[in-house]
Amino acid sequence: MSTRPPRSTDRDQLAAEYALGVLAGDEEERARELECTDADFRDLVALWRGRLAPLMEEVSAVSAPLSLWARIEQRLGKSANDNDASIRRRLTMWQGVAGAMTALAAVLAIVLVQQPRSVPAPVIVERPSTPPMVAMLGDEVQKMKVVASWDPASRQLVLAVAGDMPADPNHAHELWVIPAGGTPRSLGVMPSDKQTHMRLADALARLLQQGATIAISIEPAGGSPTGQPTGPVVAAGSLNKA
Repeated sequence: MSTRPPRSTDRDQLAAEYALGVLAGDEEERARELECTDADFRDLVALWRGRLAPLMEEVSAVSAPLSLWARIEQRLGKSANDNDASIRRRLTMWQGVAGAMTALAAVLAIVLVQQPRSVPAPVIVERPSTPPMVAMLGDEVQKMKVVASWDPASRQLVLAVAGDMPADPNHAHELWVIPAGGTPRSLGVMPSDKQTHMRLADALARLLQQGATIAISIEPAGGSPTGQPTGPVVAAGSLNKA
């Protein structure tokens, strides 16, 4: 298998499809290898997971109808009993792909709009009055560590961790929003998951405006005892339009 790094556009599309979980075979193996060895590609994957998380929540699981097996056998030109394990593996992959098709369509629209077009531009869909925003949280020592994706319409904040956040039973990572010219307000203690979903109350949601800072500080277990950051800030970034 070639180890030649993919072009920038290819990398972006590969990262998007890998974040969706629709790759298979050599492409999945290449993406997994890049995630382990290439920090920039790992950041791209985290960025796409943050962007796609709200879309993936809208995709509901769908059970395959009983007639699907007969159609699969007809397409493959063999009986399910001839290679039952192989067919079941393919069915599992197809079910996963079907579940992600809605989000994949959004990814392809974003990627293709960057390419030269010789056809008329698609009809512009009306967007919400307040568009989604993204903040890249990092510090001077370590590049982007967390991607914070904010959807004002649903008051949904999604955090995608690009690296490892050291676990310490005596301390916690607490999330803050700092409005322009304002004081820090706690958004809660972060779990150790790679992806976190938070639905914010109206009072906090109003603080997440363009230019507001999202920050992470290290606090005692359970969170800051004072309602303000008491430990070092390990990552911070400002909210901007996605």
